[in-house]
Amino acid sequence: MTAGPERPAIPADRPLVIGIDLGTTNSLAAVLQAGEPVTIPNALGEHLTPSAVSVLESGELLVGAAALARQATHPSATATAFKRDMGTDRRHVLGGRSFTPQELSALVLRSLRQDVETALGRAVDEAVITVPAYFDELQRRATRDAASIAGLAVERIINEPTAAALAYGLHQRAREFRAVVLDLGGGTFDVTVLEVMEGVIEIQSSAGDSRLGGEDFVDALAEVVAAEGGPSGLRDDARAWAALRAACERAKRRLSSAPEAEVVLAEVPLDGGRSLSLRHVVTRERAERAWAPLLRRMEAPLSRALRDAELTPERVDEVLLVGGATRAPCVVRLAAELFGRMPLRNLPPDEAVAYGAAVQAALKSRDEAVQDLVVTDVAPFSMGIATASVMGRQHISGLFTPVLERGTVIPASRSQRFSTIDANQKFIKVEVYQGEHALCRENRQLGEFTVGPLPPKPAGRVSIDVRFTYDLNGLLEVEATVPDTGQKTSVALEQVPGRLTADQITQARRAMERLKFHPREALPNATALARAEALFAELTGTPRELLAQHMTALRLALESQDAAVIAEAREQLTALMASLTGPGSGPAP
Repeated sequence: MTAGPERPAIPADRPLVIGIDLGTTNSLAAVLQAGEPVTIPNALGEHLTPSAVSVLESGELLVGAAALARQATHPSATATAFKRDMGTDRRHVLGGRSFTPQELSALVLRSLRQDVETALGRAVDEAVITVPAYFDELQRRATRDAASIAGLAVERIINEPTAAALAYGLHQRAREFRAVVLDLGGGTFDVTVLEVMEGVIEIQSSAGDSRLGGEDFVDALAEVVAAEGGPSGLRDDARAWAALRAACERAKRRLSSAPEAEVVLAEVPLDGGRSLSLRHVVTRERAERAWAPLLRRMEAPLSRALRDAELTPERVDEVLLVGGATRAPCVVRLAAELFGRMPLRNLPPDEAVAYGAAVQAALKSRDEAVQDLVVTDVAPFSMGIATASVMGRQHISGLFTPVLERGTVIPASRSQRFSTIDANQKFIKVEVYQGEHALCRENRQLGEFTVGPLPPKPAGRVSIDVRFTYDLNGLLEVEATVPDTGQKTSVALEQVPGRLTADQITQARRAMERLKFHPREALPNATALARAEALFAELTGTPRELLAQHMTALRLALESQDAAVIAEAREQLTALMASLTGPGSGPAP
């Protein structure tokens, strides 16, 4: 499904709401046209935009494929996989400039927005953005902050497996079936159990691991190559490790269709004036041994999702694979073994989530093509507060008491009454947590606030009602009420690390407007050269010399400023790279 001139444009009298899959490795945008979800090509004509940002020596910013290619040659000026840092206060320093994860994500969103506006000839102000089902409250709010910085209104955030279910269910509304969606992307793994009944897609449970994805498979493969074929200390050299990871990413893709792959690095500059050359063959069998611990980590969320839905594998009608990392034969085999049937990949695994985001966007804009489609979702986490218990004269504190259990159909509002533990207690500190462990210290703290002053009474005689309200976007509001006084207090989630205030979002938006971006029309040239430089490190002998000649030819053509000469030189360089890398040389899944 791709955008094409034969498809009718979205009516001008209908607001343009786009769907965005903001991924760890790749991102893409899609819209619903003539009842079909279509992805929007970027400036390179590609439908996947790598979630990568790089700063050139000139201070200009590159976003997408050109930035990703520079990771192997300029790791200190390039950032990738920053989606994993959403909801934290980590900062990335690129070219002497500091960025928050929200700002880097905003740069990717800005690029996608520009691609859609160029392709459709219309301004875009609103989007539906997908997030992993197991993204917590802080990560979801950080995603919304990133959209605000990029100038996009986001009134709807949808879980990635739910979006995939929408895409699958779009043309199967007349069927009744129960399915499990396995979504293994670049940085996260989600499992969702759903049921489709007469156009209603009911999510029954979700589970996952927000730190498990294709990036971890690449790291494990790189560790194998470094240990078996590399010099000591390779892991400590940033440039060498970045080059090795890039080569292992390509090898991982080749291993999806071939029994072995060769990892080659040629004269990669190291610290201290040294260089690294490496050639190592990795078999699929060896790679799968390295990946075995990652595959075992997938089993726990699978079991939890089935248990929460009160299902056994035999009662599942279909197993649906989503995410580029599900191309690995070992992932397909794991799913087949656990469910006793071959999983399905009816939609492109990299694009299924974006298709679903486009369907949700169409639902929001009341598109007639989806007016009879309904989707319900559930809370993926339990949420509650810290409590204490009295045993004799001893207080046991830090206990987690859920107020809203995981698996609750959302939107939802739940209330629970708590009492003071000491006589004449003046204040109650309400600490909000998210997770499944009985102890708060093992869960994620979302925020805290203080209720009081309270009327002086004996222990247990003053109560507060704590209400959790969880909306369709997976965003939480917490309110505490003292029945004796009617006093109400709400949690201040903005005060937690990594959360941006409204002023900080405004400042970040203004700072983005001042940034210098590499011209969009010049991105194909910058991307071709960046990819060639990364490939140069993998080649030796005649192929390397030939690649260097074509790189020089493109640089000379750029100096001539002759558009026809530049286009011809770029096409020759791109064709040469394709012939040198063979199958599986396209954009990273």
